[in-house]
Amino acid sequence: MLLIESLGPADTPATEKLILDFDARTKSRLRTKLASGEEVGLFLPRGTILRGGDKLQAKDGRIVEVIAAPEALVEARCASAFELARTAYHLGNRHVAVQVGEGALRIQQDHVLEHMLEGLGAELLHIVAAFEPEAGAYAPGHHHSERGATEAKIHVMGGSA
Repeated sequence: MLLIESLGPADTPATEKLILDFDARTKSRLRTKLASGEEVGLFLPRGTILRGGDKLQAKDGRIVEVIAAPEALVEARCASAFELARTAYHLGNRHVAVQVGEGALRIQQDHVLEHMLEGLGAELLHIVAAFEPEAGAYAPGHHHSERGATEAKIHVMGGSA
């Protein structure tokens, strides 16, 4: 099994790909497979959140690129900026990971949250896309030089890393 314990240099071309959904990209310890089918064990520093495009350094020297897997999402659009901000507030109040887009918010599909969003007047669209939610505002996390030294990690409620 290929062992990965560290982030790799962002400017080095990858020879392997690791396709993970958002939930898997929040785990510091994970047994999974590369796109080629080879088994891999991730043992990353606690609190590491992987983003699509991140590079990992395998123990054997290979560079592995993280690919954000398409997953079932809900895109919420609102009639006004005020309604969109109100919708974002209510999602944040529930500690939900949210991807902010141009005039829209994306969350992982959840029928309870979808019902709440409809009650707030949001128009919902079910899509399949890579999920790259916003980072938490207060939690420091790993960063890459091209992202800036102050990048925060995503605050994920529940589950084990």
